[in-house]
Amino acid sequence: MILDSFKLDGKVAVITGGGRGLGRAMAVRFANCGADIVAAARTVAQLDETAALIAPTGRKCLTVPTDVGDSAAVNALIAAAIAEFGRVDVMINNAGIGEDSFGKPIEAITDAEWHRGIDVNLSSQFFCARAAIPHMVKAGRGKIVNVASGYGLRGGKHNYMYACAKGAVLQLTRSLALTYAENNIQTNCIVPGIFPHNEAMMKFFKGGKFIPIGRPGDDEDVGPLAVFLASEASNHVNGEMIIIDGGGLAGGIVPTGVAPGNPAPAPARDGNG
Repeated sequence: MILDSFKLDGKVAVITGGGRGLGRAMAVRFANCGADIVAAARTVAQLDETAALIAPTGRKCLTVPTDVGDSAAVNALIAAAIAEFGRVDVMINNAGIGEDSFGKPIEAITDAEWHRGIDVNLSSQFFCARAAIPHMVKAGRGKIVNVASGYGLRGGKHNYMYACAKGAVLQLTRSLALTYAENNIQTNCIVPGIFPHNEAMMKFFKGGKFIPIGRPGDDEDVGPLAVFLASEASNHVNGEMIIIDGGGLAGGIVPTGVAPGNPAPAPARDGNG
């Protein structure tokens, strides 16, 4: 049956940013589809909450506190997954942060702020891919799902590290997809729109007024798409970005914050902080 191709029975999925928002929703959905989960985030209490939600599914959930902007911590994350399960079938690169420096003029942004924004939103995805791919190559298969943002496809006022990093995630996706296609590893990218995790962003977008379907996304909206990209159903999908934003980017007309006297919103976290 066609639905069998969407099953994740026996798979092991590593999910960064798995303590809340989109990451937690994907972790629970994957477990419901049969996968064991390795959930990574900085906050232990949030990871424990995710594990508690997965427990009723009967699947295992290994929680690994991780700063994904630190390559050594990412290496330890993948090592922990291999030690526990012996494999990594799916790598979900979901963790990200907004900009603490939002609103600063560019000359006031420090080197440390620039590097932190780039490292957590972009370098982390490179670190995770670099650590996981050798195990996927050895297994002869794998799925990598990167999470970008609509701000990777459009500019944002006072939005430097976040927009630059998310745009680069799209290119990282393409490069990984082309490089490892011969190893039966498919790499794709989810591009979320507005999700209700950032109060300023929700206010700026009028709570859904500028989204054609009339509402922001729910965390649970992303789960089925992620399952598709992690499953055998997407074996011929590679190097693609799939936008999930209720038609926002397709509509093309959204507030930009560049009109005189109109303040811009803080970058959204995409639910994966």
